Amino acid sequence: MKSDYLIIGGGIMGLTIARGLHAKYPDASITIIEKEESVAQHASGRNSGVLHAGFYYSPDSLKAKFCRDGNKAMRDYVKLHGLRINDCGKVVVAQNESELLALHKLYERGKENGVSLEWVDEAGLAAIEPNAKTYKHDIYSPTTAVVDPIEVCQSMRKELESQGIKIVTNTAFERRAGGNTIVAGGQEFEARKLINCAGVFAEKIAKQFGFCKDYTMLPFKGIYLEYTWQDRPVKRCVYGAPNPKNPFLGVHYSVTVDGKFKIGPTAIPVFGGENYRGLKGVHLRDATRIIGHEMAMFATDPDFRSHAMREMRKYNVGYMVDQAALMVKDGVLDKHKFASWSLPGIRAQLVNIHTHKLLHDFVVEGDEGSVHVLNAVSPAFTSSIPFAEWVVENYIGK
Repeated sequence: MKSDYLIIGGGIMGLTIARGLHAKYPDASITIIEKEESVAQHASGRNSGVLHAGFYYSPDSLKAKFCRDGNKAMRDYVKLHGLRINDCGKVVVAQNESELLALHKLYERGKENGVSLEWVDEAGLAAIEPNAKTYKHDIYSPTTAVVDPIEVCQSMRKELESQGIKIVTNTAFERRAGGNTIVAGGQEFEARKLINCAGVFAEKIAKQFGFCKDYTMLPFKGIYLEYTWQDRPVKRCVYGAPNPKNPFLGVHYSVTVDGKFKIGPTAIPVFGGENYRGLKGVHLRDATRIIGHEMAMFATDPDFRSHAMREMRKYNVGYMVDQAALMVKDGVLDKHKFASWSLPGIRAQLVNIHTHKLLHDFVVEGDEGSVHVLNAVSPAFTSSIPFAEWVVENYIGK
């Protein structure tokens, strides 16, 4: 099968890059191959669906620009296509003077990033989210919203196929066969330009094309604890002040598109890109590589070491609920009403093999023949539409 552009991976990145390519080159032939039976079966369909506003990220980062612009772009997309959206907003609360200082810095960063935010006192918080509590002030983000990520990705698939873009499912990448020809699903695919959007498996593909020499991929599993009763004491997303030493956000309340809520998530190192439960999805070679890098990080980075220990405690329901309870008024939560865990998701996180440090911004490598999206970490779903346009403009020439 020959195409002008061949995209590996039918997650949100592969879908939005295909949209961007078609918008710029409407006459080009585009093919997406996806190893599963449908699109968005892994990280793209297992994330919280939160459309972040863009105030957490350094102003000079790609994340800051793409998250801010992506929030609007995705909100516009779901409304144009009649998809569900919960315009719930988000509050970020503090527990003490130190966290209040961190919150103020976060607020200033958000304003620098051009994000709409409000600096709210306790009385203002009571009007916005009555059951949340804070120390003196909090941040209110009115543009934070929630969508159904699978619904969005299925809508994009339908849109792309209506434009003549081929989406070939049940077709897993096997190997490079030379040049821009690959073998996938037992058949050969050839393209003028190949775009690697394989998520947690992007590293393996990139290395066959001579890229990703300085990095390796470490998977982290995220699970939310779901509130299973009908009462809804929290109606908006509620987050605590971020800890700069924690590479991931701590326990928070994430509201769903239909108004339910959950707390979490975990960010636990696992031993394979699809190691969702037990030893399923674990392969010896990958596990050995992952364990080796994680041991190096554990030995050399005290922040990662304390993060790993803290994350393991989140499997205890009582601990998770106790952390969440710090952000709401006394008596609001009953740990017995959290009776189920959400579908687990795997976050693909790039690590520098020389420094053993996590990479926190988007990373893309490529040449005239191939492009590799190596690090598309949170808020990748929110950022996907403008990020894809940037990749098309800067890495994919006709």
